[in-house]
Amino acid sequence: MSSQFGLMRERRFLPFFLTQFFGAFNDNLFKNALVVLMTFEAARYTTLSAGVLVNLAAGIFILPFFLFSATAGQLADKYEKSHLMRLIKLMEIVIMGLGAVAYAMESLWLLLATLFLMGVQSSIFGPVKYAILPQHLAETELVGGNALVESGTFVAILLGTIAGGVMIALPGGAAWVSGAAIVVAVIGYFASRGIPLAHAADAALKVNWNPLTQTWKTIGFTRTNRTVFLSILGISWFWFYGALFLSQFPGYAKDVLGGDEHAVTLLLAVFSVGIGMGSLLCEKLSGRHVEIGLVPMGAAGLTLFGLDLWWASPEVGAAGAGLPLSTLLADGNTWRVIFDLVMVGVFGGFFIVPLYALVQARSAPSHRSRIIAGNNILNALFMVVAAGMGAGLLAAGFEIPQLILITALLNACVAIYIFTLVPEFLLRFIVWLLVHTAYRLEVDGEEHIPDEGPVLIVANHVSFVDALVIMAACRRPIRFVMDHQIFRWPILSFAFRTSGAIPIASAREDATMMERAFERVGEALDAGEVVGIFPEGRITADGELAAFRPGVTRILERNAVPVIPMALQGLWGSFFSRKGGAAMSRPFRRGIFNRIALRIGPAVGAPQADPDTLRQRVLCLRDDKK
Repeated sequence: MSSQFGLMRERRFLPFFLTQFFGAFNDNLFKNALVVLMTFEAARYTTLSAGVLVNLAAGIFILPFFLFSATAGQLADKYEKSHLMRLIKLMEIVIMGLGAVAYAMESLWLLLATLFLMGVQSSIFGPVKYAILPQHLAETELVGGNALVESGTFVAILLGTIAGGVMIALPGGAAWVSGAAIVVAVIGYFASRGIPLAHAADAALKVNWNPLTQTWKTIGFTRTNRTVFLSILGISWFWFYGALFLSQFPGYAKDVLGGDEHAVTLLLAVFSVGIGMGSLLCEKLSGRHVEIGLVPMGAAGLTLFGLDLWWASPEVGAAGAGLPLSTLLADGNTWRVIFDLVMVGVFGGFFIVPLYALVQARSAPSHRSRIIAGNNILNALFMVVAAGMGAGLLAAGFEIPQLILITALLNACVAIYIFTLVPEFLLRFIVWLLVHTAYRLEVDGEEHIPDEGPVLIVANHVSFVDALVIMAACRRPIRFVMDHQIFRWPILSFAFRTSGAIPIASAREDATMMERAFERVGEALDAGEVVGIFPEGRITADGELAAFRPGVTRILERNAVPVIPMALQGLWGSFFSRKGGAAMSRPFRRGIFNRIALRIGPAVGAPQADPDTLRQRVLCLRDDKK
């Protein structure tokens, strides 16, 4: 069983998952019931049109994310999180009780007030929800945990939306919705009682209750780490993209496909299933690490399948009107639309899950909740802009398929912009492709690499892609020292430059470059980074381990840091090993899809890390499990 599903048996995860699941279900149960009520019975309550009411309701629900997210982030950093979650769930019970009174009194404005309070409750819950995961899960579990949360959330949204629409249409539907919302809120509260303690990140924090000044300050927290900030922009863009798609489902089902109200549910269902599938696949594809290499692949899929959805869409009004699902599903083109929506969801999962995990992993623990709050503020802003853009384009005469086309093309532009600003995303994508296409990589001993602090890595050198393979296997960025000629190789040079590799030449070739390389190695270790070297000084010519050069001794004389020995197995004789050697006389003799391994040994202290000792450690690792 995948470890991510194993989390569902753990007390440190399951109660939190259920709390989040029932909360998302309840939000959408109440919201959709209210939307259906306003759509079909608006005249009973007000002279405003149904369309105005629905958009008003959407704005009322999202407004608290602007007003209270900054305060919520402070509370989540200041107080113990499991207790805070229980208080929030008690608040939900009270709010659902108020909603029941509003339904009984048939008071539209009290219903909208309840919706506003639901938004308040959700805005307070959001920072706690994402900030608690890194406290209860290991780094290797973050991707799987986020995948379960995201897939569970979309399933809850789907089920809540369907339940709300069905219940409100029943005789006495308001009573059914009221009773169900209160029961689900109570179940969510009891689930929250099982959440383990998650200690305050900054108990001494003084809460600023001014929403305007604190909102600006909270957004400032998101900018302290450039990669985190751009990841948050990526998350917000995903919600922009998703909000535009989801808001078009009713019109797309009715006007483009020609279906009835069940067609809307079908579109929402297949999109939610796709998000769930993509989210759950992330852990397997990422090797249980925060693998941001999946993000460019997710962005590409969002654009490609968005474009195909536009291409596959019938002319508006050509399909007819009010067609039952059986008629729609008899049309092969409908299945293409369904496939495109599923794949948009799948690649959306690839896009969003690593970004959430990255924000959690790289945010400073002392103000992680405030960074999550800043993310929620920006998410809300992007969704409001998406709603405005969608409404504006439709009012200007654009049709829904054209809106889908514009969204897909915008996604390509935004993705290129973000990946240009942070080439690390593309670098990890290249590395991920290498070890999931050309090779099948097995890693043993990754726990020997410390989570922080300066480390020197030494490894045998058997191919031109050794550095990329080791980078793929390690969760921390590595700055490799490499021959200046390999550093300049086309295509691979992008990966080496982006990773901060340090080119080096022999003293005979360029003494100045060599001295500068040793200076940069020292600076990197001073900064607490991981530096990797191949002490043989060149790729092996015969597959055997050559003598280690004294450069490692010089590095350790300046920086007495731990040394991690590593050994690559299976790369010698593969397509990327040294050209012209015996192993390359038949370059595809072993096939291009080789199984390779990286063996990582325990750290060697600087005083014991002489070249001969390190060579012997690498040799033992290389020959182990051959």
